[in-house]
Amino acid sequence: MASPTISIVIPVFNEEPNLHTLWERLRQSMSPFDAEGWEVIMVDDGSKDQSLSLLKSIAQHDEHLIVIEFNRNYGQHAAIMQGFQTVASSTQYVITLDADLQNPPEDIPRLITELKKGYEVVGGVRRTRAQNDSFWRRWPSKLVNYVTRKTTGVALTDYGCMLRGYTKSVVEAMLSCDEKSTFIPVLANTFAKSITEVDVGHAPRLHGDSKYGLLALIRLQFDLTTGFSTFPLQMLSGIGILISVGSLGLGIYLLIMRLLGFPDNTNGVFTLFALVFLILGILFLGLGILGEYIGRIYSQVRVRPRSIVKHIHRKTN
Repeated sequence: MASPTISIVIPVFNEEPNLHTLWERLRQSMSPFDAEGWEVIMVDDGSKDQSLSLLKSIAQHDEHLIVIEFNRNYGQHAAIMQGFQTVASSTQYVITLDADLQNPPEDIPRLITELKKGYEVVGGVRRTRAQNDSFWRRWPSKLVNYVTRKTTGVALTDYGCMLRGYTKSVVEAMLSCDEKSTFIPVLANTFAKSITEVDVGHAPRLHGDSKYGLLALIRLQFDLTTGFSTFPLQMLSGIGILISVGSLGLGIYLLIMRLLGFPDNTNGVFTLFALVFLILGILFLGLGILGEYIGRIYSQVRVRPRSIVKHIHRKTN
């Protein structure tokens, strides 16, 4: 096999029913690049099914496949970052792809074509998602995309699509970052000067369930917002200023009314209670957001590794 110039990184978590088909389609899709050299790095993220055994069996017979075995589950982005660390030194372009076959491997050559034009990052956009995903999968993702664009200042159409391409220089820049919790599409765009997007297919999931439910998407949004932006802290400061100005204005108004001899209107007690509870709610929200930032600092200063590799499996001569 020629020294790889193209590396494909795929995180795998309980995807046993999809792996044979995925590998066959990858082999077909990448066959035009045999002369350039290519490799696939699949990172088993602590799967509970037979995904790892199946990948090891494929790797024993095909030199294009490298399998990284984690000692436990660390999450999708930790798995991809570990895959980035393993790409061949000769690699020029790195593609990421999910193992669930919702994004077709047949679209990979289109991303490589754009990278060869000089783009540093190529993002996939799932244009057919409306026909293949339920309302409860589409709209939370749309909301995440919208909020992320506003808070991070990085304009991408589809943050949730993992079919993406990067140049080796962008991957190396990402690897130089030490943060423990990250979101690769946004992180990559902070280092890239030339970015483009291409339409990619999106098929219904044939086996298994999505790893991102509603709660996971909410958790992801918190990570995104606190990891790449100080907007929530700035927003809380603005709300605090508004409440302070409003309270001062109300106090002055009540003082003037009393000085002018107007009777004390006790019917406003419940309104004041409502305002107090509103302010308390905002304070607790602020404490929660501050807790998110402090928690991230705590995770960072412990200097623990993103993941631990138990073994790397590949074909041996």
